[in-house]
Amino acid sequence: MVRVWIADITPLLIEETYLKYYENVPAWRKEKADRLKVKTDQARSIGAWTLWNQVQEQEKLPSDTIYNLSHSGDYALCAYSDQLNVQVGCDVEEIKEARLSVARRYFCEREYQCILDQKSEEERAEMFYRFWVLKESFMKATRQGMALDMRTYEFTWNTEGNPELKKKPQEYSQDYYFREYYEKWIRARIAVCTTDPVIDPKIHMLNL
Repeated sequence: MVRVWIADITPLLIEETYLKYYENVPAWRKEKADRLKVKTDQARSIGAWTLWNQVQEQEKLPSDTIYNLSHSGDYALCAYSDQLNVQVGCDVEEIKEARLSVARRYFCEREYQCILDQKSEEERAEMFYRFWVLKESFMKATRQGMALDMRTYEFTWNTEGNPELKKKPQEYSQDYYFREYYEKWIRARIAVCTTDPVIDPKIHMLNL
């Protein structure tokens, strides 16, 4: 099963709290955070690793657990599977305005049109970020990242309202499963992509 955890990283904006967690992350993560010039970016980077580290300890997960991290706005996210030899990708994005120029350039035509068909600016923004986190989660699950052309795979929703791939590159012949998370207390869109057929419908909160 894939489980998803989220944490509010705003406590790490306090220097004392940030340094406490900073001292307990691996050297490569410190270097990654140090290269970031904005404090909030540093807090997200250290917060994401801290979230994963605490989840790993709390759930007594082995070192070879398949996992993925993401962060945006006030949030850090991690998703992991209790199965080996699976793919897992997750993405969280703070909801802002619909980036129509991005959607027109990088999304499939029907995805772009779906965004335009929404009745209000708020609904267009919501739909844009639903597509965005789904696409990011797939890119991360395949480990291709931005090297994977977003126009080579297309999302839709089935009759039950669940996201699924309408098309995908031939080299990814596995079955991919998706879940969206949206809670009123989370001001962001969240999606998970995995080859593990079981995804926990609940998102878990961890306080840093």
